[in-house]
Amino acid sequence: MEDLNAILAPGMFVRHPQHEDWGIGQVQSNIAGKVTVNFPNEGKVVIDGTRVALIPVFDA
Repeated sequence: MEDLNAILAPGMFVRHPQHEDWGIGQVQSNIAGKVTVNFPNEGKVVIDGTRVALIPVFDA
């Protein structure tokens, strides 16, 4: 399966589609399909980019 988050780069802001309560997170890294995001209400989370398409936020 493709990396659904290939465009995400460190510093970008995102939302998790199944966890809106986590808030707007900031991408820390995107390496080999694993995206590390720091969410204000959940902390640092590593997401498998082949399974979850994070939603970019451009007005954060």
